Amino acid sequence: MVIRRALISVYDKSGLADFARALDKMGVQLISTGGTARCLAEAGLAVTAVQDVTGSPEMLGGRVKTLHPRIHGGILARRDDPNQLKELADQGIGPIDMVVVNLYPFEQTVADPECTQERALENIDIGGPTMLRAAAKNFPAVIPLCSPQDYQEVIEILRREGDLSQGLRQRLAAKAFSHTAAYDAAITGWLQKDEFPEKLALVLELGSHLRYGENPHQQAALYKLPAQPDSLAWAQPLQGKELSYNNYNDADAAFALVSEFDGPAAVAVKHAVPCGVGLGKSPAQAFTRARQADPVSIFGGIIALNRPVDQETALLLKEIFLEVVIAPAFSDEARAVLAAKKNLRLLICPNQRPQGHVLRSISGGVLVQQADAGGLSQWQAAGSVQPPQGWEEDGRLAWLTAKYAKSNSIVVSKGGMTLGIGSGCTSRIDAANIALAAAGEEAREAVMASDGFIPFPDVVEAAAKAGISVILQPGGSKGDDKAIAAADKAGIALLFTGIRHFRH
Repeated sequence: MVIRRALISVYDKSGLADFARALDKMGVQLISTGGTARCLAEAGLAVTAVQDVTGSPEMLGGRVKTLHPRIHGGILARRDDPNQLKELADQGIGPIDMVVVNLYPFEQTVADPECTQERALENIDIGGPTMLRAAAKNFPAVIPLCSPQDYQEVIEILRREGDLSQGLRQRLAAKAFSHTAAYDAAITGWLQKDEFPEKLALVLELGSHLRYGENPHQQAALYKLPAQPDSLAWAQPLQGKELSYNNYNDADAAFALVSEFDGPAAVAVKHAVPCGVGLGKSPAQAFTRARQADPVSIFGGIIALNRPVDQETALLLKEIFLEVVIAPAFSDEARAVLAAKKNLRLLICPNQRPQGHVLRSISGGVLVQQADAGGLSQWQAAGSVQPPQGWEEDGRLAWLTAKYAKSNSIVVSKGGMTLGIGSGCTSRIDAANIALAAAGEEAREAVMASDGFIPFPDVVEAAAKAGISVILQPGGSKGDDKAIAAADKAGIALLFTGIRHFRH
């Protein structure tokens, strides 16, 4: 099918002049609007203005340009239907064989905090999506092009073969509909004020194909949310192999927890569960404590730091086998040190505390909830024992680690580091026993935190035997009185926070 007429109307003019020049050399008539027409004319190309095709001037300050039967009739007419072709001829309408359109930058516009409603509405493209959808609907006869990235491939094939295959036309049509669907979803998201709307429009763009999923027999890919450029999915890789599905999952757990701390912190994660968390006056000290917390599990793990990695920290990181290190930045000296570990992935990502919504897929649907932004903002002594001075840092450390461990979780901490983490247990006493066993003798005078309420005195009694001085828990169980009595008897400060942190 010979390409005789192309309608071009684009906001993004990347590569446009060269593409149009190639079409012009093939004898294609170029029809265009406004700024696109001026761009082509400035490139020395002959351009037919849309108003010369429609016989109608642009209206309403440019809001109405291409919404006309002489444009859409030329795009939508079926070439295999003689009656439709006769209709075109009777009306003096010429077929349009190619539509090159990309849209006003709505998402970028509304991302500006100073964007007004009027400005946002003026950046909702109407004619562009209409032309693109029309061309995509009629892809057997009309080529829809919405991305400058496709210009070169299309030109090369047209030069070589004179036409595009139906398979390629269909792929371009799918891309066009995907483009307009994403555009509509962005507008919908901006207009909707309901936190959980009747229909949730999501736009995800392919980041990369992954080597495989959780296991080698599963295929996987990373998709990104365009409106969250500071999130892990958009992290900047500096070195190392491509990340796997499990790498991303583990890195997300480490990154989320480390971002919760104000001072220098380091988090080690294995299988999406924290295995060591350390605080310090420097990232090096924080990492040393995270490593000491569980020197076995950290092997082959993921490390997240909430401070730039300097040379001192890099020398410590180099000593053990790690899969990924994620931090807000890496100094030149640190990068030189870690360059020796060629397979170690380094990721740059700014700290980001929980915000927005969290999505999780289930069979046949998606669960959506607010991000768990709750922290240890307040507490009250449930019994008669008051906590010792200086317990707060270790208390917050244990509490936040329990928040990001899998339920049921119990965490023991002391001296700016976790000593034991019981995670993903089906009973709270099992989680407590695991955490206390890992802490050993170091549990004396340590702080314990539980992600959910403690319904029986057994956890308190186990903590008392180990020498725990403070227990943080949400409270709210029918068995609170028994837990309080056990804590008072053992001389343990039992603190209620009033907030639960289940994580499944």
